[in-house]
Amino acid sequence: MATDWQTLEEAEDHAYFMAELVDISPESFTLEEKRKILDDMLEASSAIENRMRGNFAELDEVTQTRLLDSLGTSGYRDRDWWYRMLMDGPRHRDKPTI
Repeated sequence: MATDWQTLEEAEDHAYFMAELVDISPESFTLEEKRKILDDMLEASSAIENRMRGNFAELDEVTQTRLLDSLGTSGYRDRDWWYRMLMDGPRHRDKPTI
């Protein structure tokens, strides 16, 4: 199954943009609208992470090891964090790790 990363990223960008609007003008949104925006943020981020885990699981062990090593030296997070995010626990999660 091909991943439409652009669609996933656009959904996440939109959700976080709406959250910024709430931060700027909270009185412009009802409590229900704020809750929906939060739900959209969690759903969009979780969808991206779940797709990352799924794609990672399709790689062979050597490639997984090399990718974890590379991610660990990227400076964003350490290798152990990436291991926990991509390999440890269930592949599908309802809440984002990042």
